[in-house]
Amino acid sequence: MKDKPWYPVLYMFIVTAAFSSVVIGVGAVTHDRVLANERLAFEKSVVYALALAPGRRLGNSEIHEMFARRVKEPTNATAGAYYIEEGGQIAAYAIPIEGRGFWDQIKGVVGVGADMRTVTGIYFYQQHETPGLGAEITRHEFRDQFTGLRLSTIGKAVNIRRPGTTLGPGEVHAVTGATQTSTRLELLMNEDLEDWQQRMGVRGGEQ
Repeated sequence: MKDKPWYPVLYMFIVTAAFSSVVIGVGAVTHDRVLANERLAFEKSVVYALALAPGRRLGNSEIHEMFARRVKEPTNATAGAYYIEEGGQIAAYAIPIEGRGFWDQIKGVVGVGADMRTVTGIYFYQQHETPGLGAEITRHEFRDQFTGLRLSTIGKAVNIRRPGTTLGPGEVHAVTGATQTSTRLELLMNEDLEDWQQRMGVRGGEQ
């Protein structure tokens, strides 16, 4: 049979079909788990950006429980932002941010207080920047700069300046040696934050 001209074609078809079936089967089995992990990473970002657990490291079940209990889904009135309430009033907003980094997509969440100006925190749940350089945006040394920052409603909402530069209002230092990541992060943050400010009717107000 091996001498038949059609045998190699049939053999390759059978082998390819077998391996394809295995890959498709594995994908189907892991699909739900992948989606669940992605959702949990997002929930973690919201919880930490809103400072719902200051000074604490929560387990996965705690993060999911806190998100489900405290965080409300976006509405037209919040312009796509998740939010939390205290005493029946909005206490803070969680604004998803996303855009192209130096190597790949960067996704995160910026928490903003009820005044729509004061940052409560920032957290990233997806990035593939260079380890030791651009990936340092995930470290608390960089992220802590944003806590308490006042977003501008005129011009750029946030300015990321060169390390060592004297900072003004609404400014933070870039990651040392990661100019491209810092530049692109500033761009994507401002695109999403300024769009949110515009939709909330606060852009163009007082500095």
